[in-house]
Amino acid sequence: MEPGVRRIGTGLFLQRPSLYKARGPRARRKFSFSLLHRDTDSAETTLLYQGIDRNLAMAVTLSVVVPVKDEAENVAPLALEILRAVGTDAEIIFVNDGSKDNTADVLKSLKAEIPSLRAISHGRNIGQSRAVRTGVRAARGEIVATLDGDGQNDPADIPRLVKALREAPESEHVGMVSGVRQHRKDVANKRYASGFANWFRRAMLHDGATDSGCGLKVFRRDAFLALPYFDNMHRFVIALMQREGFKVLFVDVEHRPRVHGASKYNNFNRAMVGLVDTFGVRWLQHRFRGPVEAKEI
Repeated sequence: MEPGVRRIGTGLFLQRPSLYKARGPRARRKFSFSLLHRDTDSAETTLLYQGIDRNLAMAVTLSVVVPVKDEAENVAPLALEILRAVGTDAEIIFVNDGSKDNTADVLKSLKAEIPSLRAISHGRNIGQSRAVRTGVRAARGEIVATLDGDGQNDPADIPRLVKALREAPESEHVGMVSGVRQHRKDVANKRYASGFANWFRRAMLHDGATDSGCGLKVFRRDAFLALPYFDNMHRFVIALMQREGFKVLFVDVEHRPRVHGASKYNNFNRAMVGLVDTFGVRWLQHRFRGPVEAKEI
């Protein structure tokens, strides 16, 4: 194992995220016994997923998923950085989550310059967790990397995380490698709020994560889609992975200052949502009897 890589075993408790959208009125839903919201491959052509083609005939070595909202100034330089880091054998999927600026137009124009770039757009802003899930469902690669769209994660770190995942012994059932941001370039109050939130989640969920909010992660697509989904779950993926019986590795990564745009999060709102979600994830842990090996006989 490389220096700076830490292994955390399967945990009993889980963890959860915060949302970069304002809560809006929800329309009443009609329930049916359909597969509309399941994340299985058999459900990938449902009404909510039509028009997004995985095209498995076009094999890729890696899928990089980037959720963005109002990041028109950041997407072009970030896409080019990702291309330099992962090469042309990987696909790059930007998921535009209801941006009100010209993020979608910039992504469209970039497709001519970067053939491996795919752009998916939500009809409205529904949150970072949903954007990540949309990208993962559309991904052609069996290994997926995610990073934030604000340019603060360094794409040059992606190959190290991919290498750690691929070289992990199969017997250890490693499902994900998560980045741990070093020398964070955020403002002081954001760092303090994040530090407290990580302490609280770790104490409640026992997942061993010191930086669950780092957007730079690499995981197996099938492992991610096996997780129970809820809006705003992106900060709890580590604990949810452990709940399903997967091990998680941690690798130190770089962190950069934001050059363009503004953060989509508010510390108070994030704290309130995260507090409630942490208790919800702990409930999920207690309502799970643990992973089991299944064999056809």
